[in-house]
Amino acid sequence: MKKTLIAHSPDADDIFMYYAIKFGWVDMEGVIFDNIAEDIQTLNEKALDGVYEIVAISFALYPHIRDDYALLKTAVSFGDGYGPKVIKRKGVTLKRNFKVALSGEHTTNAMLFRIAYPDARITYMNFLDIEQAVIEGKVDAGVLIHESILTYNSELEVEREMWDIWQELSGGGLPLPLGGMAISRSIPLNKSIAYEETLTKAVHIAREHKHKLSQMLLERSLVRIDAPTLDKYLELYANDDSIALNAMQYKAINKLFEIGYKSGFYNTPISVEDFMIPSEYKNLRNS
Repeated sequence: MKKTLIAHSPDADDIFMYYAIKFGWVDMEGVIFDNIAEDIQTLNEKALDGVYEIVAISFALYPHIRDDYALLKTAVSFGDGYGPKVIKRKGVTLKRNFKVALSGEHTTNAMLFRIAYPDARITYMNFLDIEQAVIEGKVDAGVLIHESILTYNSELEVEREMWDIWQELSGGGLPLPLGGMAISRSIPLNKSIAYEETLTKAVHIAREHKHKLSQMLLERSLVRIDAPTLDKYLELYANDDSIALNAMQYKAINKLFEIGYKSGFYNTPISVEDFMIPSEYKNLRNS
């Protein structure tokens, strides 16, 4: 039996999309799965170093690792009318060169923020520390991600929605690509296809049994939020559109890559369709 580690973030949507495997509802022949949860910037950095075979990443990172990883079509998170939030203390007026805390250099929100606020003074910190850093005045503002977009302190207010920045930069009409899963190109293609099918099934089953799975996560203290907030959060980031990429999501990722290339974040333009697992290989191989 091969032991395969899946690296994902500790936020509720990643936990939810993986734990159908952890609880034994989904399996894969010849494979024992294990998992590790690390903050998204740590995962991005380890993907740059090729540490994990299967790893959650920010979509904005992907062009930097395209030679070593393929993108998976499942376990994706998009914003649709919502997303990360630029927050500040209530009543504060931000200067042009305000100091801001971001969750990591290679996150999608960081790239979009840097394009929208080229004069801001950026510091990077763990996403769990950003809210308190703003409250204590260590920074003027911060970009909240994950569950904190629903639970931030009443002393804070939203300066700007990342969704609005995305709409302006993209021209509108597309969901905001935030994160997905990447798989190492060192894995044989037929095995990669099997991994993708297993993970897709896990997300599908998680959605089918959302109430039961959510209850199990809450009972085991595997998520940081209460039941009503978890239910709302999962409908944002681990919904039916997370099971498999659709045509609009492909367009959105390509637009993100186009914006990043034109803004100097990438050294070449790419199309996401060229970097997915070619699942049709399975049918050709068996024909």
